[in-house]
Amino acid sequence: MTFLTAAALAIWLYLVFAHGKFWQAGPVLPVAYPATAPSVAVVVPARDEAPFIEASLRSLLAQDYAGPLRVILTDDGSTDGTGAIARAIGDQRLTVLQGAPRPPGWSGKLWAVSQGVAEADTAEMVLLTDADIVHEPAHLSSLVARAERYNLDLVSEMVKLACDSPAERVLVPAFVYFFQLLYPFAWVNDGLKGTAAAAGGTILLRRSALRRIGGVESVRGALIDDVALAAAVKKGGRIWLGHADLARSVRAYPSILDVWRMIARTAFVQLRYSAVLLLATVAGMLLTWAAPPAAALFAHGWAFWCGLAAWLLLAGSYLPTLARFGRSPLWAPLLPLVACFYMAATIGSAVNHVRGRGVAWKGRTYQGLGA
Repeated sequence: MTFLTAAALAIWLYLVFAHGKFWQAGPVLPVAYPATAPSVAVVVPARDEAPFIEASLRSLLAQDYAGPLRVILTDDGSTDGTGAIARAIGDQRLTVLQGAPRPPGWSGKLWAVSQGVAEADTAEMVLLTDADIVHEPAHLSSLVARAERYNLDLVSEMVKLACDSPAERVLVPAFVYFFQLLYPFAWVNDGLKGTAAAAGGTILLRRSALRRIGGVESVRGALIDDVALAAAVKKGGRIWLGHADLARSVRAYPSILDVWRMIARTAFVQLRYSAVLLLATVAGMLLTWAAPPAAALFAHGWAFWCGLAAWLLLAGSYLPTLARFGRSPLWAPLLPLVACFYMAATIGSAVNHVRGRGVAWKGRTYQGLGA
């Protein structure tokens, strides 16, 4: 037990002090306006998004942006009237495409994105955003200002996530925390580091960067498409990832089961469908998350002190994320329980794969496509 808790403490000393300061609540994209305003096309893939689509599109059409702007919605086989709602907005800057059937080897979202990008072939920049995101008027200008000022090929943000239901208040802040743990933003934004990531709710791309990587087709089979796209762009380009105060998701996860499904959808994909990586991940998570509180509560001597120190470090690392979501710091010591929930959902994702369900989303099932 002493050896295990000493190993857990060593892990947390590394994570807190040498893992890209992943626990920090920033960086946050500031409000800014570009000196020049290149043409921008906003591409929105949508499949059965009737509850959200009008608010999202109207927020995009209301952007305070000085340059040419158009919005392209690709209706990806919706059966709930998403396309009709979009067309009824009646803005000449809005184009609604009826999505073509998905070719083999493509994920549904990326095929819809690809059609929208093809329609926007003259735009100097392309903003990829989801149909459940609402944007403040200064959002697009701020994204372009960041890209122009620092000569970036890709600018992405983790948008504000809904945190209203009991399930969301307990589990959603940890989703952002674990994303930062996997992809420390400081490392993503460092051109000398190989770490690359983006958040699918907001990705601003230069057209030249898209051409350089071979277009959306270069990542056509990726199910974790935002990270795959960022990795492709960072090879030879510069990217930036931060938090958004100017964009928020209006998609709710009212129950624990809803959050479970959100995690399980791609967790095993992240592990490249590998049983070995799954076992290693479960073992690593038990050591990292379960061993410290177990030792602090039940062990004695050095095992107790190592466990307590590791528990304090992990709880302290969670405080900036809790503050960002307006949650009480008293939730911090309970992070190991939340981590065990995420671990169980990851195992559930693997079980779905073994049972032939693959990745299921909006009535589609993907089996064997890449990360």
